[in-house]
Amino acid sequence: MQAKPYFHLVFRPNIKLVSTVRRFTADFYRRVLVDTELSDRLALATHELLENAVAYSVDNETSIRIEIDGELLVITTWNRTSYERAAQVRTAIEEMNNTDPDSYYQQTMIKTSKRTDGSGLGLARIRAEADMNISCVIEERDRVCIKASAPIVGGLNP
Repeated sequence: MQAKPYFHLVFRPNIKLVSTVRRFTADFYRRVLVDTELSDRLALATHELLENAVAYSVDNETSIRIEIDGELLVITTWNRTSYERAAQVRTAIEEMNNTDPDSYYQQTMIKTSKRTDGSGLGLARIRAEADMNISCVIEERDRVCIKASAPIVGGLNP
């Protein structure tokens, strides 16, 4: 059985490192996946998840793991945040998962167009543009674990 390529980073990020990790992810998985479109969607989702994790982390530490789990490509991020923010994220993901992805994205763009503290579109963008499923688990009241996943089409490069 061939080992499945993955990586797991734990770092004290700043917003400038998000783009670096996105580029690394895109390059890494373009070499791994046959489906280059999935690699591009993965890079977009990685960027959005990390941007959120960095923005809302209370201890400036973020973890990300990208792996192949069976027939799925899975991105997982972890960060500590306020209890209130963790509850908001869980509620937003539950609402998003009960709505058509494109409709939710459009509604969110309208709703957040007047925000001054970020766009609020990252998770909706992952679901609509990257065509990935999203889930959330809150661990220890303040540790947010968000997963985005998509089926692997075309398999892995040899």
